[in-house]
Amino acid sequence: MAQVVHNSVLLVIVVLLVRIGLSQQSSQTRTLLRIQQLLNFPAVLSTWNNNTDFCNLEPDSSVTVVCYEGNMTQLHIIGKKGAVLLPRNFSMNTFVNTLVKLPDLKVLTLVSLGLWGSIPGRIAHLSSLEILNMSSNFLYGGIPQEISLLSGLRTLILDGNMLAGQLPEWFRALPLLTVLSLKHNVLNGSLPNSLSELENLRVLSLSHNHFYGELPDLSTLTNLQVLELEDNGFGPQFPQLGNKLVTLKLSRNKFRSSIPAEVNSFYQLQYLDVSLNSLVGPLPPVLFSLQSLSYLNISRNKLTGMVFDNISCNDELKFVDLSSNLLTGSLPKCLLSDDKNRVVLYARNCLVTEEQQQHPVSFCLNEALAVGIVAEGKKKDRSRKAVLALSIVGGVVGVIVLLGIGFFVVRRKNEKNTTKKPRTTLIIENPSAEYTSKLFSDARYISQAMKFAPLGLSTYRVLSYEEIEEATNNFDSSAFMGEGSQGQIYRGQLKDGSFVAIRCLKMKRRYSTQNFTHHIDLISKLRHRHLVSALGHCFELYLDDSSVSRIFLVFEYVPNGTLKSWISERNLRRSLTWTQRIAAAVGIAKGLQFLHTVAGVYSNKIKITDVLLDQNLVAKVSSYNLPLMAESMAEVGRGKSSGGSKEHSDNERMNQEAQADIYDFGVILLEIIRGRAFKSKGEINVLREKIQEAISSDSVARKSIVDPGVQNECIDQSLKTIMEVCVRCLLKDPITRPSIEDVLWNLQFAAQVQDAWCGEYRSSEGSPVSPKLSIC
Repeated sequence: MAQVVHNSVLLVIVVLLVRIGLSQQSSQTRTLLRIQQLLNFPAVLSTWNNNTDFCNLEPDSSVTVVCYEGNMTQLHIIGKKGAVLLPRNFSMNTFVNTLVKLPDLKVLTLVSLGLWGSIPGRIAHLSSLEILNMSSNFLYGGIPQEISLLSGLRTLILDGNMLAGQLPEWFRALPLLTVLSLKHNVLNGSLPNSLSELENLRVLSLSHNHFYGELPDLSTLTNLQVLELEDNGFGPQFPQLGNKLVTLKLSRNKFRSSIPAEVNSFYQLQYLDVSLNSLVGPLPPVLFSLQSLSYLNISRNKLTGMVFDNISCNDELKFVDLSSNLLTGSLPKCLLSDDKNRVVLYARNCLVTEEQQQHPVSFCLNEALAVGIVAEGKKKDRSRKAVLALSIVGGVVGVIVLLGIGFFVVRRKNEKNTTKKPRTTLIIENPSAEYTSKLFSDARYISQAMKFAPLGLSTYRVLSYEEIEEATNNFDSSAFMGEGSQGQIYRGQLKDGSFVAIRCLKMKRRYSTQNFTHHIDLISKLRHRHLVSALGHCFELYLDDSSVSRIFLVFEYVPNGTLKSWISERNLRRSLTWTQRIAAAVGIAKGLQFLHTVAGVYSNKIKITDVLLDQNLVAKVSSYNLPLMAESMAEVGRGKSSGGSKEHSDNERMNQEAQADIYDFGVILLEIIRGRAFKSKGEINVLREKIQEAISSDSVARKSIVDPGVQNECIDQSLKTIMEVCVRCLLKDPITRPSIEDVLWNLQFAAQVQDAWCGEYRSSEGSPVSPKLSIC
């Protein structure tokens, strides 16, 4: 009898365990099907249904589910490359609230699924997570601090999103972290010193962001093997690194020190790219013989020294780029082998070879002198060679600046009682040693400010006054384009045939060129697809004290007129389709986002007449708040106070100015919708209220407001979204206006909806591919 009871109890327990297991499986199934629904039923999940045995699902390259003892521990979903944003009713909060119903997840991969929104802190409820990969989506905002609670996290990959803000200090709370990859975002600021404490870190990839400043000491990361920092603003000192690196990518930064001797201990290094910086000093010959190195790129720096043909090379070296440096001597014979699998580039140096274009040796010597590098045996002739170098580069003794910088034109300002000012003249007498030193200081500064131009633009440089005169045909009246609060504007053509717009600014006070270094450095960075970018500048100086008289700012020339002429003037019977109008709005928002989050430029007071269209109808913001054009230019030389209250007031001021820019954008958006200009703020307020009513009404009411020229082109969801953005931007209380990131996301959503209706996706870059005026 006892045995029967015992067996019955066991049977009940087994039944209960089976029911619990089935219930658990049923719960996991419901959760995954809910995830499928929230992701808008992507094609990669098309086979999922109520009968799917997820724990025994056949894995493939797109979807993998792994279970352990009936509990789901890994979920991998990888959508198609270039996935569009999920619908507007998608909620990142709801999505994460669903995910946390799988509490045993250790690995979570959600790649290219169109996820949008900020990452909710609730994701930390997945307390078992060891690997989190949410790359190639549309996530924005900062990295939530709650992730620091995931003490077991080993891999964090958030590449290819729109994450902004600074890298937080709390990463030290993740001691097991081995992979941190945040490539292709808009993160900024300097790196926290806490990164040095992640002793298990093997991969640190922060490429293609907006970081800047000195790097923390990374030599403490003794396990670091991959360091990818290209396309940021790090510098000027070469970073301190451990010797176990396999991949080191530092290109497109602001490093301007020498390559340290410690590289000879990088015995595992296979890939080294330090191109497009301003590195100086001798080229370490040991680079060619590092035993594991297969890729070496040191191009576009200021590296000097003599290269000898008997240098030994590593046989594994398959790619070498030494081009655009200041190297002399002979190319190593080991690089001239007949190995067809090896690529060797060395143009634009001063090497003894008839292959690949080379400069004369004197060029490299003079250029080296300009960046403060003088041969040991010739230091006592420094002053004489400085003057000679200036003469050779510009053709005028004593006042020429090197490195393609051109020279400063100097004029003597007459005494106050003189009625007629003399023509600007050049200094031709020998300059004093003090003045020569100052010129070289300026030359070094400007050469450091130069950078390889993105977006197909030429390198930012300093032009000579003669170039400005020649470009404008000696400021001929036919080149004059207009005059406003930001100076006179001339249209010009440079020697290479490119057209430019030249803005002439007269200084209110006398300051030396050194007072403008910060401003020039900022201006040289303002290069973006949706900004009318600066290409260079020229200083004109007074003779008596070398202070700046005028500054000529050279910008790219945008040929297709203002956005206003295409929207509300239509003086050439031209107009933009609804798709093209959205694309223009997206472009303006991207330009503003760059000015706010990267350049720190606010209070831009942008009007629709300040938006220009290029030959492909790409919108470019002009007349933004350049530092040299500010009304406070008279204060440029004065110091700034510091302190907590000052910092607080500065932050408050920036927030107010950012919201003022959002309002101005809303006015532009209003004209894009309505198709006509507005005469007063009262008229703007009336129309805003009218649009607000239409949003709550139906599609007929909304289309009655929009420009008749595009009424039949815009799908209602797209129009409604644009109207909602416009109304929010124009709210009276600045605090209630949206952020530029919020504006941009909603505009991109409207573009996605419109493009889907048109059957073609053409607005991912903020402009249509073609300027043809079709319905879409």
